[in-house]
Amino acid sequence: MAAYASRWRTDCLLRLVFKKTRLSKQVCCEVCKASRAVTTSSQVCSTTQGCSTTSTGHTSTSAPWPVYGRLVTHYDSLVHFGSLRKDPQQRTALLQLEELTRVLTDYTNIPILLPQPKDCLQNQPTSELQDKVGSRETVNICRPDENVSNEKEDQQEESSKPHPPQGYYIYGNVGTGKTMLMDLFYSFVENRRKKRVHFNGFMLDVHRRIHKLKQSLPKRRIGKMTMYDPIFPVAMEIAEETCLICFDEFQVVDIADAMILKQLFEGLFKCGVVVVATSNRPPEELYKNGLQRAAFVPFIGVLKEYCRIVSLDTGIDFRTREMKPAGRLYYISSEPDAENAVNALFEELAFRQNDVTRPRVLNVQGREVTLSRTCGTIADCSFQELCEQPLGAGDYLEIARCFDTVIIRNVPYLQLGMKDQARRFTTLIDNFYDQKVRVVMLADAPLDRLLDQGQMTGEEARDRLMLDELGLTDEASKRITLFTADEEIFAFQRTVSRLAEMQTEQYWISGDRSQS
Repeated sequence: MAAYASRWRTDCLLRLVFKKTRLSKQVCCEVCKASRAVTTSSQVCSTTQGCSTTSTGHTSTSAPWPVYGRLVTHYDSLVHFGSLRKDPQQRTALLQLEELTRVLTDYTNIPILLPQPKDCLQNQPTSELQDKVGSRETVNICRPDENVSNEKEDQQEESSKPHPPQGYYIYGNVGTGKTMLMDLFYSFVENRRKKRVHFNGFMLDVHRRIHKLKQSLPKRRIGKMTMYDPIFPVAMEIAEETCLICFDEFQVVDIADAMILKQLFEGLFKCGVVVVATSNRPPEELYKNGLQRAAFVPFIGVLKEYCRIVSLDTGIDFRTREMKPAGRLYYISSEPDAENAVNALFEELAFRQNDVTRPRVLNVQGREVTLSRTCGTIADCSFQELCEQPLGAGDYLEIARCFDTVIIRNVPYLQLGMKDQARRFTTLIDNFYDQKVRVVMLADAPLDRLLDQGQMTGEEARDRLMLDELGLTDEASKRITLFTADEEIFAFQRTVSRLAEMQTEQYWISGDRSQS
């Protein structure tokens, strides 16, 4: 009560002062906000540690001048209480994101008003797609930039809508706090039509939508050539569901994704969707050395047009700083009794489950993924089961949905010739980290030496011989991802950093779903 009485007296005194000095109402409001922040700062207590943040407090213990807003003041309070380390680059990025949160409060991209092509498909859209977009207008199964008419009514409606704000593309080395900034930003955006997704999961959903739309399109008639472009209708469908998409770990390694990104994101941007993304790569290095990269490059221009580029590179991996460990979670197979210790840990975790130890079969898009040993929300798997089988992000997301703790045994010393296994392992850990899955590992090497960057294996030497027979120069071979491991090495640095954080007590507690 004393705190509220003090705040009331402060507000009254400030209003009296500003009335006498005839300052503007806006300045008065800002100072009143600052006074409230100061009076409530003693009540702030954050449970956040490290770079994974929960947005619970909105006040600051820093000086009341200048007042930047709730997002930055909350960051200042986390720094003050020791939950985060002070970082000027992080704070500068948050100042920009703070402005975007204000704009997004009242922003909407509905209704989606687009010019109608004159010469489009004569076929009417399916009832399913028509229901998705609504009865406001006819949906066109063609590209938005082909044969667009200039009808006056469409121009008037489009000009009356607010211009979409620019999004942000934040990139930097591993452990620099990009995910933490995304957590803070997303939690402070007061707009119900927002969505936060891992980029791998988003692209899987896009491909599912494209496949579903193709299946529902009318069959082609004999002797009649008709071109269908399902990408833009899918972009419209996504835009109907959200006006803000936040991507964590924006990366492009799949040629199927790379070839559609320009059309997809151009459609999203034209439908008023705002994108905020984090990545380890600057835009110019996305899909580096990828097959048919020339077809991907135009997407970089589209990204830069609709998103501001922010570099976050402090040179510090905050995940590797001293944090309280959760106990022994990483074992080396050469150590005595390492396997027995992992067995005992599984038995201890399984004892708390209301289930028996048994195999589980997961259904993923019509396919079966078999895990040989599970108990409730605990899965005891081998590296061979998870990374030497033809599994992808969709399979790992389903495993993450069903299990909160996964034991991974027999992780080998990864050599450069094991590019497929390394990619799957990186994708596996990325999805587990994003879904807060707890991981116990039994590996052949320490974490920081798990990936071998040494001499070529026999398989790589055979690839080099094939290049020589094709007459390709060394310079040409360096541009072919098939014969390089640059992307795997770069991505594995993120994997090591994330696995280090996943062994901390804070991460282990946050991944316990029995309390939810």
